[in-house]
Amino acid sequence: MNTLKLIKVLGGVLLITLISLSCSNNASKYDATSESILLQETGETADLNSYELEKPGVQSNERYTQTKDVVDLHTKIIKNANCKIKVHRVEEVTKKAKQLAVKYKGYVSDERFTNTNYSKENRFTIRVPQHKFDVVLDEICELAEFVDYKNITTIDVSEEYVDVTSRLKTKLEVKERYETILRNKAKTVEDVLKTEDKLKQIQEEIESAKGRLNYLSNRVAYSTIQLDIYETVVPESEPSEYKPGFINRAKKGFLFGWSIIESFILLLFYIWPFIVLIAFVFMYFKWGRKINLKK
Repeated sequence: MNTLKLIKVLGGVLLITLISLSCSNNASKYDATSESILLQETGETADLNSYELEKPGVQSNERYTQTKDVVDLHTKIIKNANCKIKVHRVEEVTKKAKQLAVKYKGYVSDERFTNTNYSKENRFTIRVPQHKFDVVLDEICELAEFVDYKNITTIDVSEEYVDVTSRLKTKLEVKERYETILRNKAKTVEDVLKTEDKLKQIQEEIESAKGRLNYLSNRVAYSTIQLDIYETVVPESEPSEYKPGFINRAKKGFLFGWSIIESFILLLFYIWPFIVLIAFVFMYFKWGRKINLKK
């Protein structure tokens, strides 16, 4: 009899435990309902930033091959050059270098000119189409009396370009699915707000990817040549004493005479009461003497 009661008690405890677990699972499912509506329809994970191309066991070369349908697989190379040359006349060579840039559909992005007693130096940056990079650089070096250095660097961004393009394509597809959910599946205000929040986040990631692609495309399309042109100047000895020429002395004398006239005129304005008094005294004595003579 005691054994039967024990079995009934254990059975009741087990039943209560199963019911509690079932309720807990149902509550969790209910709390995640809105999120699951969004994720089930789009096929993405809970983390929107988890669009990684790399998978376990997939090498970069294999990943590169898998994206042939996404982007044209021409090699994306960024070319840069730093060159310093000595020339006979900085102004003349600078003008010719700018003409070369315009001739090959390029442009000068910045320029810094320095002139001292010992040298003239002009440093500027030329952006030219990549296929004209070597031609422009060689023609500029031909203008030099002496080439101090010429450094060329290349950066292969093909893999990064493919990665960003593939990520962008994935995010655009997910954005379309979320827009479909927002139109057809989101029924409650909470679902609408969550969907709009996801769309805003995805749109920011799309704009960031587009900006990166535009930057890479520009750097690949136009190569950069950092050019430093200089010429040496023999300093002239300064005279021990400065002697102004005739024109300078004549100008100085004219200004001095004019300053005297100005000072005299101003003096008259200051002493005009004395001038009037002197004139009155003079007239008084002059007319007074004439009156005395007539008497």
